[in-house]
Amino acid sequence: MIRKNEILSREERKPIVWDAFFNQNSQKKPLVIFCHGYKGFKDWGAWNLVAKEFVKANMVFVKFNFSHNGGTVDNPIDFPDLDAFAENNYSKELEDLDAMLNHLLAANNPFRNEIDARDITVIGHSRGGGIAIIKASEDNRITKLITWASICDFGKRTATVGDLEQWKKDGVKYVLNGRTKQQMPHNYQFYEDYMANKERLNIKKAIKSLTIPVLIVHGTDDPSVFFSEAESLHAWNSSTNLFAMANANHVFNSKHPWEENKLPDALQQVVDKSIDFIK
Repeated sequence: MIRKNEILSREERKPIVWDAFFNQNSQKKPLVIFCHGYKGFKDWGAWNLVAKEFVKANMVFVKFNFSHNGGTVDNPIDFPDLDAFAENNYSKELEDLDAMLNHLLAANNPFRNEIDARDITVIGHSRGGGIAIIKASEDNRITKLITWASICDFGKRTATVGDLEQWKKDGVKYVLNGRTKQQMPHNYQFYEDYMANKERLNIKKAIKSLTIPVLIVHGTDDPSVFFSEAESLHAWNSSTNLFAMANANHVFNSKHPWEENKLPDALQQVVDKSIDFIK
């Protein structure tokens, strides 16, 4: 069963577009929720193939677009809504993940009987890894955590992008998306939200507090988020498992669009390792 582009509508909040992949057999199955990264989206690259691998292992795999990732209900791929992208921040992404958990575990979710509410894993890629770590530290419904190429610090990414004074004065700064060639806007509210919630958004503090099983996966050749960030995460909580994916980049040697019908070797290994960890 594949449910594509489901819409979670919310009062006074932007809707969340999401997908669910599972075998419909009324057996309670582990729930896996995937959080994409910065300038990411649920249909990027090989993520649909990844979802199918988890289904083969008899898990419910859900992936979603953060509400302000720049996609829309009509076009959830790429970034047609740059105004929304400009208004995104970490707090909104944490709220989105909470909304997805609440919705999937609610009695009125039509496939609620397929989900084992005692076996919930969140996987976060890149910036989504940071979001997943913080959410796992706050929410005892999450029983396992997996990060793929996760960042270890929001602060250094938030404050150092360009000149703060200039950003405050202009109200917006732009980052080029190398693939789509769009100038991606970040309103100054992004920095203000981080500063207002700095304590909550401390990834180091969050991972130190975790007592659930944690798997940290990172490519040794990641040019976007260096492998040393994975080493930091592991050092802050030595009970975590660190899996170094040799010769793999930030997306484990996949790309967008991904036109093959099988995963690149590195990403297949990452998926296999993750499935074993959940089992």
